[in-house]
Amino acid sequence: MSTLGWTLLIVAGGSLLALGYAATKTRWIFNQPVENKKLKEIGGFVAEGAMAFLAREYKVLVPFVLLVAAFLALANQGVLRYQAVAFVVGAMASALAGFIGMKVATAANTRTTEAAQGGLIPALKVAFTGGSIMGMSVVGLAMLGFFVLLLPGMLAFGSSIEALTEQVLPIVSGFSLGASSMALFARVGGGIFTKAADVGADLVGKVEAEIPEDDPRNPATIADNVGDNVGDVAGMGADLFESYVGSIIGAMVLGASLAAGDAFRLKLVVFPLLLAVAGIVAAIAGVGLVQVKEGKSAQAALNKGTFGAAGIAAIFSLVLSYFFLGRGEADGGIGWLSVFGSSVLGMVAGALIGMITEYYTGTNTKPVNKIVKSCETGAATTLITGMGVGMASAFIPIAIIVATILSSHAFAGLYGIAIAALGMLMTLGVQLAVDAYGPIADNAGGLAEMSEFPPKVRGITDELDAVGNTTAAIGKGFAIGSAALTSIILFSAFRQQVGVGTIDLMNPRVISGVLLGAVLPYLFSSMAMNAVGEAAFAMIEEVRRQFREKPGILKNTEQPDYKRCVDISTASALKGMILPGVIAVLSPVLVGFIGGPKMLAGTLIGVTASGVVLAIFMSNAGGAWDNAKKMIEGGASQGKGSEAHKAAVVGDTVGDPFKDTAGPSLNILIKLMAIISLVIAPMLKLFWGL
Repeated sequence: MSTLGWTLLIVAGGSLLALGYAATKTRWIFNQPVENKKLKEIGGFVAEGAMAFLAREYKVLVPFVLLVAAFLALANQGVLRYQAVAFVVGAMASALAGFIGMKVATAANTRTTEAAQGGLIPALKVAFTGGSIMGMSVVGLAMLGFFVLLLPGMLAFGSSIEALTEQVLPIVSGFSLGASSMALFARVGGGIFTKAADVGADLVGKVEAEIPEDDPRNPATIADNVGDNVGDVAGMGADLFESYVGSIIGAMVLGASLAAGDAFRLKLVVFPLLLAVAGIVAAIAGVGLVQVKEGKSAQAALNKGTFGAAGIAAIFSLVLSYFFLGRGEADGGIGWLSVFGSSVLGMVAGALIGMITEYYTGTNTKPVNKIVKSCETGAATTLITGMGVGMASAFIPIAIIVATILSSHAFAGLYGIAIAALGMLMTLGVQLAVDAYGPIADNAGGLAEMSEFPPKVRGITDELDAVGNTTAAIGKGFAIGSAALTSIILFSAFRQQVGVGTIDLMNPRVISGVLLGAVLPYLFSSMAMNAVGEAAFAMIEEVRRQFREKPGILKNTEQPDYKRCVDISTASALKGMILPGVIAVLSPVLVGFIGGPKMLAGTLIGVTASGVVLAIFMSNAGGAWDNAKKMIEGGASQGKGSEAHKAAVVGDTVGDPFKDTAGPSLNILIKLMAIISLVIAPMLKLFWGL
């Protein structure tokens, strides 16, 4: 059997392992009891709203998927027309991952609340298990997609390096395009949905009516809980799914293009797939390490799983590099040690970015305490200080990314950068489990409040939620770091595919492209922010209307109209996601065919540099404002209900679309533009006669 043949068997095995885990744990989640009738009823509202939004979102996106698939089938020549099939597979896999994540998360939240009656340990077990299903579904479906696409390619064109380079890999790049396209709409649409509900619930409920955040009297509270699942489960899952797929495809393309012997180049092409499967095994082992003992914190248990999985993955990478790539140096000067070193660099970089993110956004840290202090003098100083913290937070992560790029390139050239990107995402199964745990815990707290559980239960869910805020911020740090490295390797693959050699930054077309690319993240973010503002305005007016026309709501004698608020968020999200998505998809196509490949190369440089920095600033500023508010609600400064608390709520309200809509969506913008450029590279080469 050929190298590619037995690699595909391993890929299939890795996919079955991850999906088998997800299926087993899903059954366990649904077997957990929910005995409280009110909890079951309210949890049903949340689940119904989440799945209804997802169904309507996918219904809107079906024509888009079919249109792009038709374009790929008609615009390409020869075997490249099969990119259309790969694109549809990528879109379907991303959509399925979002569906599974949402279905399980909306079941796990009620069961976490129920389990919290027995203490912290059973509640954490349910919440984290729910998150782990999302993580394993993402990596399992990614591996399944590669198997489904590579097997027919191998059977049709053969398993030689020439067949992979000229036919199979260009077709498979459509898989990443499908995943990226769905991820962008999931992130933008989900972000608009959740923040419209959140802003409405906060400003009218907490500030004007002075009722708790998850009070069942607040008409927007169900929509707010639905939004946690829509934005932070389905959105984050789709985001990291396409990062994972993009980093693997980018590494395979770069491995095929190296100046080395055919046999070794073939090994470099399939190595990322083997590394990803090893990461699945390490992630499952890491999930098993997440166990809380009495008196120990939930954060310590989650850290044990995350860092334990990374350590196991590093050992697997060492063994795999040594025995698969061989001890000698390749023709291209790349050996097993340089590839292993690059993968470890990626793991370390991801951990460092996560730690820096935690420092700038975590509770009781110096930057967040500074924001808490500024809240005492009003909303203006709260906003000024928060933006200053967000801006400062961008420097060290960028320095880490730069150091990783330079070091991994010194180890193994562009292929080293690609392996570093994959190393950062190698244990995605457990990283995403830790991240998806956050919104499940947050929902559990809201459901405990709305279902009138005893204060002891709410205390346990609040402890889980506090940890979830930190894991969410760290997850966003991982997403941004991986986006930067993934976009760089996809850009490198595009440059090689289109045949552009040295890029002269003083070339008028190139510098024009750089400036155009640099402004696109701001245009994109403005559209996302304005969409949140318009949706939030409609939500605020609706909540005020219900309080005005149904005075019995606040007296607990009338029932709020939750469904109307869910409908407002849904309609606003579906409307608001279209224009930013169209701009992201059309920009590289228009620039490439009107300005040429070199101008498009400049655009990719500009959008990556600008987008990564802006994403870090927005995500960290929003996270810092959020935790400053939570510290005041926990008794810091002047305490809950004070003027400082009202200023903190304003800061958090501004930060919400920063950290949950515009910021995370920029990760996908830069990767989507890069993968679109890679997919259209053969068309551009033919069009411009290169």
